Amino acid sequence: MHEDQYHSLPTWNVCGWDLCAKRGSIAPALCPNCTLLTYPIFAETASESIQVASATPEDLTTAIFACVEAGACILNLSLALTQCSSKGQRGLGDALDHAARRGVIVVAAAGNQGTVGSTAITRHPWVIPVVACDLKGRPIRESNLGRSIGRGGLRAPGDGITSLGARGEPVTLGGTSVAAPFVTGAIALVWSEFPTATAAEVKAAVTQSFIRRRATVTPRCWMHGRLTHLWPLQGGTCHE
Repeated sequence: MHEDQYHSLPTWNVCGWDLCAKRGSIAPALCPNCTLLTYPIFAETASESIQVASATPEDLTTAIFACVEAGACILNLSLALTQCSSKGQRGLGDALDHAARRGVIVVAAAGNQGTVGSTAITRHPWVIPVVACDLKGRPIRESNLGRSIGRGGLRAPGDGITSLGARGEPVTLGGTSVAAPFVTGAIALVWSEFPTATAAEVKAAVTQSFIRRRATVTPRCWMHGRLTHLWPLQGGTCHE
């Protein structure tokens, strides 16, 4: 398992800034008043030339259980699963099942290897896989695609996105790990507006799971310039 990126800045910094930075900053946050819980699983590299950090599936399994028990409502997994044993896959499946039972929504980067397929994370029915797209909604070349990603996932902006670095400086980034926080932030906003909604209701509103999907490897776009597809939580009509 490695940090899923095709840029050099650690994505745990990016996700935090994208979600919680001040609205008046160079890169306004999606949900600046949310409470951010971090659980690092990537070991710090000793050399600046090493740009991709790694961790084991067992590390992620432990982190998921810990975050659920700590009271997290949404998990953002900006990482990619490259190699995983059968035991590791079972452990991750158990952790994701636990998140589903506890009503914790899981958003995961689809990966930046430019392949067609799935992993133990992206094919789990409770997970919302996220593909990076350009501003016209077209998946970028590096994004992984697959049947399970197309069926249960979303596209979100992930090409030339301005965020903030570890010291608050502006940086331009891309990839599915950058796209995933857009979906995570949208879910946090919706849930804060409708706090009595269940996890299943929020997930359905965001993914439009009540609409019959085509058999495709490309997921639905999370937005068409606005968040109006989230309004079914109010029992109203969806307009896009």
